[in-house]
Amino acid sequence: MAAPAMTAEGSGEQEHANNVAAKASEPGVFPVRAFGATGDGANGDTSAINRAIEAAAASGGGRVYFAAGRYLCYSIRLKSDVSLHLDQGAVIVAADPLLEGQAGGYDESEAAQPWEAYQDYGHSHWHNSLIWGEGLHDISIYGPGRIWGRGLVRDNGPGKRTSGVANKSISLKNCRNVVLKDFQILQGGWFGILATGVDNLVIDGLTIDTNRDGLDIDCCRNVRIANCAVNSPWDDAIVPKSSYALGYARPTENLEITNCYVTGAYELGTMLDGTWRKFAERAENVWRTGRIKLGTESNGGFRNITISNCVFEGCQGLALETVDGALLEDVTITNITMRDIVSAPIFLRLGSRLRGPAESTKTGALRRVVLSNIVCSNADSEFGCIITGVPDHAVEDVKIHDVYIQHRGGGTREQAAIVPPENEQRYPEPNMFGTMPSQGFYLRHVKNIEMSDVEIAAISEDARSAFVLNDVEGADFFHVKTPPGANVFELRDCKDVNAMWVRGVSDGPVNPGSV
Repeated sequence: MAAPAMTAEGSGEQEHANNVAAKASEPGVFPVRAFGATGDGANGDTSAINRAIEAAAASGGGRVYFAAGRYLCYSIRLKSDVSLHLDQGAVIVAADPLLEGQAGGYDESEAAQPWEAYQDYGHSHWHNSLIWGEGLHDISIYGPGRIWGRGLVRDNGPGKRTSGVANKSISLKNCRNVVLKDFQILQGGWFGILATGVDNLVIDGLTIDTNRDGLDIDCCRNVRIANCAVNSPWDDAIVPKSSYALGYARPTENLEITNCYVTGAYELGTMLDGTWRKFAERAENVWRTGRIKLGTESNGGFRNITISNCVFEGCQGLALETVDGALLEDVTITNITMRDIVSAPIFLRLGSRLRGPAESTKTGALRRVVLSNIVCSNADSEFGCIITGVPDHAVEDVKIHDVYIQHRGGGTREQAAIVPPENEQRYPEPNMFGTMPSQGFYLRHVKNIEMSDVEIAAISEDARSAFVLNDVEGADFFHVKTPPGANVFELRDCKDVNAMWVRGVSDGPVNPGSV
């Protein structure tokens, strides 16, 4: 009698079992199912996965393999010389200790340190995470599978801390030689990835659809972020920082961000599932942040940074901020396209928040920044672009060229008369000054700036000047185009401002007042 035909379901299960067995026979490969993981999404797999990682480390290193399935987990502890491979269809699911009924919970956060006051709580702790590693070398996580932070919380800071709860998908502290490649993160908690004091870090090909920050790169050196897409409506998408979380000031330096897409326009999960559902225009409690920002934490500073070939959509614009006493210098930003920007397309802020040790934290510097080949369409008009320092501390040596900024217009004469407050110690955001008196660029406490081949365009009539300058020394404008009928310049307390081939303005020095 002929053997009965195997059902399609049975065939699939057998093929899956054969694949796992084949992986188990490969040298240096440690399938988590071989260590007792079920991948059924119902039973906890934390212990089995950590056993597989420990076995790989004990053998001198290797690849911990996740076949297709849903692996319900608490804290996964990385080890040196070990990689995690999430195959197609493999999902690591963050368990919810308040709902799952599983034994245990996430690892506890580290003991409090005196310097925690200098940055948000989430930046000061790493162990209370779904996946974490500290003091490691030569580690990697790669896809094409997914990490789903279903049971992670969005904050859980002081006064809210619950034992056994986690708020980050991946946390790394004081590691080196790290590769994160080709996987997805859905609903990543406070941070999709928090890397602090990590050197030689490659982040490539990630797709992140999350409820707060996407990538936080803090006090790191030699970092390459490429080919990533991040939807983060309620916080920043890609955000280099330089906090005091390590107990000392350490810069973020030698950083490249290239070929990335950032947005805050889409409902959570709809970028990943391909439905791309946009929030309603006035959706309540949706901030549409979703940007690339240097800061806010800036104790150690930023240097040698390049950002190139990136797309912003339905989010805030580019922000460079140093407000906690450090340098932000030697930055080039080029080939950026923006659409439907909800605040300032360009925001450079040198401030004096000075959140750090009082004896050593003084106002820093923001200098040597080049912005080029930037196009922005349909931006909000309330703020325009803003470049500002504080009294006696100017933003210095800025070059802006080949830039087109289109905004919605509608500014009034009353708004044109506004003198924005200094707000030296305020948290830096484009809205920190209120509605701005300029429709193009507001420049205050700036020294040595060049702007060439720049066009400001308004969709509807705007009564504000295109450029408002206050306490600016050494500004050159070349081949600049502004909306018809609007004042081009308004100058207060400025020195050595010159224009050439600026429509509506005679070549040569620009006199104080409105032109």
